[in-house]
This record gives sequence, structure tokens and C-alpha cells, in this order.
Amino acid sequence: MQPIQKIARNRRGIALLLVVSVTTILVATALEYNRRARFTLISTAELRDSITLSQMAAAGVYVAMAMLIKDKSESNTDSLLEDWADPAKIDELLQEIPFDNGELSVKISDEMGKIQVNALVAFPDRNAFNQNQLNLWDRFLNFMGDAEQMQDDSAPTAIINSVKDWLDSAEDDAITGLSGAESEYYQGLEPPYAPKNGPITDLNELMLIKGISPELFYGSEENPGISQFMTVYGVDGPTGSFTYPGRININTAELPVLVALMPLESEDLVKGLFEFRQEALNNKEGHDFSSPGWYKDIPGFSDANINKELITTSSDIFRIESEAKLHDLKLKTIAVIRRVQGTKTGKWSCKILSWQTD
Repeated sequence: MQPIQKIARNRRGIALLLVVSVTTILVATALEYNRRARFTLISTAELRDSITLSQMAAAGVYVAMAMLIKDKSESNTDSLLEDWADPAKIDELLQEIPFDNGELSVKISDEMGKIQVNALVAFPDRNAFNQNQLNLWDRFLNFMGDAEQMQDDSAPTAIINSVKDWLDSAEDDAITGLSGAESEYYQGLEPPYAPKNGPITDLNELMLIKGISPELFYGSEENPGISQFMTVYGVDGPTGSFTYPGRININTAELPVLVALMPLESEDLVKGLFEFRQEALNNKEGHDFSSPGWYKDIPGFSDANINKELITTSSDIFRIESEAKLHDLKLKTIAVIRRVQGTKTGKWSCKILSWQTD
């Protein structure tokens, strides 16, 4: 009987081992299925939230465009007194969008309140400076730069010459002189690259140009960088014969740009101009900002003369920043649009020039 009992015990042991093994496999499989199910559920929820965020941010952009179209149909003047520049008015309109969850914020700013980098050279040949813009750049860079840091290649004159060489279509230093930078300079860098020799399409290109450091471009906590006050937009005219007029909206330009607009002998008046405009904004006064020469109505400004070729009070290119938040996620869409009028209908609409999502 002993062999039979031994065989029976062995079979029971094998059976127990099989049960334990099968149970282990089943538990492991169940855990893996559970992990995959949870991963799928989480991924699906994140995908759902991501799609919702994208739709929310896009909705914010289209709400802003609707505001800008309405504004253009009512007035050809653009200032910080308009509804599109009033955060409270924007929030009021956003409340009408039926999102069950999440938050949406929108900011609209005027791109034509900035210095247009491509206007530095005269179009269409681009081989000569636009003299008015040259003077504007000189005042701007002297105001923005640190005197100790802006030496040699980073001096205002050197930067202006290098930007001109980047924009122009010629490969010589006949105009800009030794402080400029043509292909030979850039080919000698590590890694080498070629100058654009054409209009700048991305503002970050400025950091590729000789003399423009990241510190000057981005600024610091104490001082803003030049990138905050410059734009690549502003082209006007049909393809093949386009130009960059370079006119800046005096109603929306920030202080450093106003300094650049003001003649050197009147530079000390800029703060008064800025404060007058801000006071009108705070008090919602009905001051008439439609004429480019409105600043002459400010006490002490009767003798001030800003070059008429540099200023305007109307804009059609705007930057829209739409940020959506949902649960722990957020998404920001930045769109640059241009208001255009239909040739047949006469109605205004918005053309999207760029669309970026972070």
C-alpha cells in the first residue's frame, strides 16, 4: 500500500501545485487587465480633457475675433478705450459660452502698437535704410539697452547695421560699413548658417543676428526685452509689390515705443503723454484719440512734433491669447489675426495669420 499512498500524495501535491500556479497566473492576468483598464480609462479621460481644452481655447480666439469685427464696424479708431482692450468686457462675453467645467481667459493686444522689424529697410529693393525707421530704432535701442553691455557688436548702431544686412538683398558693406554682418560672418560661426537676406517671418530670428543677445531679446526680471515691443507683422500691398509702412498706433504703443517715436529734444515729455493716455483709460473719459496729432492737446505738448510717417490711430492686426484650464491641465492658444474687408460685400472678417498652441 505504501507505493499507492505515495503516488496519491504525489498526485495531490501536483494538483495543489497546479492550482497554485493557475491561481497565480489568473491573479497576474487579472491585475494586468486591471492595470490596462485603468490606463485606458485615464488615457481616455486625458484625451477627452485635451480635446475639450483645445475647443475651449479655440472658442476664446473666435470670441475675440467677433469682438474685433464688431469694433471695426463701429469705428476706424483703435485705442485702449475699446471693448477689445477691456478685460472686464471680454470676461463678460466669455460668460455666455456654456462650458460646464474649466476656466477660459482671453487677452487681445494690438500688434501695430509695436515696432515693425521689417520696416527698417525701404521696399521693394530692401538695399537702403528707411531713414525714419532708422532713427526710431536708434532711439529705441538706446533706451532699452544697458550702456555697459551695449558695446562693440551690441552697440545700437552695430545692431541696426546687422539687422539691415540680414534684411537686405545685397552682399556688401557699402551702406552699413564694418559694423554690419554679411554671409562671411555667419558662415564663420559654429555651426555656420546663412543670413536671411529677406523679411523676417519669426521674431526669434533676431537672436540669430550679430549683436542681439538672448539677454537683450528676452530681458530680465528687472528690465523687459526688446521682443516685447517688436513685431514681424505689418506687411501691406499685393504679393510681388508689398511693403512695410511701419506706422505705429500711438494709442496702444507702450512706453519704450513711445520713447522711440518722440524726437530726442522732446523725450522728456513721453511720460506725460503716457500718463495722459492712462488717465483717460482709468476715468473712461471721452477724449478724442482719432487724430494722430491728439497728443498736441496735452498741456506742454504744443511744440512737440512726432513724425507723421511713423504714427497712426488705426490698427487691423491683433494678437489673441486664449488660455483654457480644466482639472489639472491647461492649454494656451496664441493667434495673430488681420481684419480684412470683403471687396464685394464690404463686410469685415478676420484672417488668421498664425496659430500656435502650447
